[in-house]
Amino acid sequence: MSQSQSRLLCRELSLLAFNRRVLAQAQDEQIPLLERLRFLCIVSSNLDEFFEVRMAWLRRTKQRAPQIPLINGELPDTVIANVTVEAHKIIAEQYRIFNDELIPALRKKGISFYPRSSWNEGQQQWVAEYFRHELLPILTPIGLDPSHPFPRLLNKSLNFAVELEGKDAFGRLGGMAIVQAPRILPRILQLPKELCDGHDGFVFLSSILHAHVHTLFTGMNVKGCYQFRLTRDSELSVAEEDLENLGVAIAGELQDRQYGDGVRLEVADNCPEHVYNFLLSHFHLSKDELYRVNGPVNLVRLMAVPDMIERNDLKFKPFTPGVPTSLNKNHNLFDVIQQEDVLLYHPYQSFEPTVRLIQQAAEDPEVIAIKMTIYRTGSSSDLVKALMKAALAGKQVTVVVELMARFDEETNLNWASQLEAVGAHVVFGVFGYKIHAKMALIVRREQGQLKRYAHISTGNYHQGTSRIYTDLGLMTCDDDITGDINTVFMEITGLGQPNNLHKIAQSPFTLHKMLLDSIAEEIEHAKAGKPARIIAKMNALVEPTIIEALYEASQAGVQVELIIRGMCILRPGVKGLSENIRVRSIVGRLLEHARVFCFTNGGQSKVWISSADWMGRNLFRRVEICTPIETTDLKHRIIKEALLLALSDNQCAWMMQPNGEYQRIKRTGAEAPVNMQQTLIDRYSQQ
Repeated sequence: MSQSQSRLLCRELSLLAFNRRVLAQAQDEQIPLLERLRFLCIVSSNLDEFFEVRMAWLRRTKQRAPQIPLINGELPDTVIANVTVEAHKIIAEQYRIFNDELIPALRKKGISFYPRSSWNEGQQQWVAEYFRHELLPILTPIGLDPSHPFPRLLNKSLNFAVELEGKDAFGRLGGMAIVQAPRILPRILQLPKELCDGHDGFVFLSSILHAHVHTLFTGMNVKGCYQFRLTRDSELSVAEEDLENLGVAIAGELQDRQYGDGVRLEVADNCPEHVYNFLLSHFHLSKDELYRVNGPVNLVRLMAVPDMIERNDLKFKPFTPGVPTSLNKNHNLFDVIQQEDVLLYHPYQSFEPTVRLIQQAAEDPEVIAIKMTIYRTGSSSDLVKALMKAALAGKQVTVVVELMARFDEETNLNWASQLEAVGAHVVFGVFGYKIHAKMALIVRREQGQLKRYAHISTGNYHQGTSRIYTDLGLMTCDDDITGDINTVFMEITGLGQPNNLHKIAQSPFTLHKMLLDSIAEEIEHAKAGKPARIIAKMNALVEPTIIEALYEASQAGVQVELIIRGMCILRPGVKGLSENIRVRSIVGRLLEHARVFCFTNGGQSKVWISSADWMGRNLFRRVEICTPIETTDLKHRIIKEALLLALSDNQCAWMMQPNGEYQRIKRTGAEAPVNMQQTLIDRYSQQ
């Protein structure tokens, strides 16, 4: 490695590299066509969050400390410039794929997106009726003049800059007007099939408004109408000083989030220079922060299209998650867990037993208490409803609700108020430390004694994402583990010094040290000539001290296999630094989300499942748990299914290069195709 290269890569460029891998899915002709469209939309959704969070953070950092290097050794200004160039490239490629590959391919399959210039008479009439009845009554055009200042625009809302000439009824000269598209309306509409020769046809709301915008300005000449969208800084800022009620503070901040500082302006590529310069000036943005796109400014809204079309031939083959025989609905789950620990690998195996565990606890007269964390559960949750039922039945219900779960704050506030209304104890965690641990504890009276049961997961208690995120969930009544879970709950809800845990490692107290100690043990095994290998699967690796420890392990001869879906700022395969480290990323039909760590330990492997990635925030600024898997068959199963299968994947895997770029792994002619996700779907699902 040359001296000019940092030992660490740029975090933001690594995140954009992940989105390039997702974008490659939209180009992959082996993937069903409507699923390729979904992947294109996922990139847009990811980039929205990237600008709202990471780019916004970079801009704030530049303002606050412009001369202090970032983690990769570069100044904020340099990183922003490099990231901006890459973001422009990705977005340009995204629209090229949409226009040149997906639209023509979809058209051949009878699915068309009709531009205004192609509308036939019937389509024009349908659009006119829709505008008259659905759009016109709720549109409020704002003509810009001293009496009508530029309106406050919601984050990521669809807007139109309209150029006018002539005089209005009050004698005012035409100039510029702003029209905001109502958020309540869909951004893409399906035309009746009889207007599309029996095929599926769609029009964009922006096209409808473009076609009829002149009706909003009677007697004026519309010179041009240009769609645009502003992305804003979406970080919540809640100070501890004078803070009396976190819930009230978060509720107030949520409204302000919609009007944070601008970080990106998207405009249609036909928008003239003087118009986008006017918008840039108003939002205090530079030319680099302008993104001119050849198509709709919000491709995320196309995510609805696959679900609007009954075309199973253009989608992934559906599967029904399996349920182990021991967990069928006729069995009492507490009896099952008493016999043995239960491990479920979602979504290959159903999330339903997890829901049923809490439901049975709510109904079981022997259960006296339930404790549970909520980070993301969705707006409709059978789990939370079961907790409410338990509280109404008089059970002791304690729910730790994380109000700072980004973009889920409002949903969590709503659940918190509903839970409090039925008598549950609701705790908002520890200020300054997000409660990211995924755990539930059930206390049951059995034969006159109290028995504890726990559910521990790598993912959220969210029934929706459990169908598309890969996660591991453990059900156990192990006295040490359930005792540790109870201790963590006591630390969160009460006050006091951290307690010694029997088996679980916990952030922010012991997890970081456990990981460093485990890496150090592998180094000692390697030096002693014993088997030394680390296999770790996670979403992101950006914590510098862990990375330096892995570099040291590599130099000692430890074989390090990292399976990291998203960000990774470690440089693998660098001679003298990391030649024994390999990093791969699995990007496929499902979102890889499980965190699994395996240390060979001289032949006596230690396996952990965790809620934590190897990031500073997870290890030092969140409450996380990392749980050992000690049952031999479950340990072997995790190693085989979550780790070794990922390492053998030659269909959905990408190998990271020392410079941070990724190359797709291609199987040789002698190799059998291995698709980790499809293998597990075939193994477990009830098709």
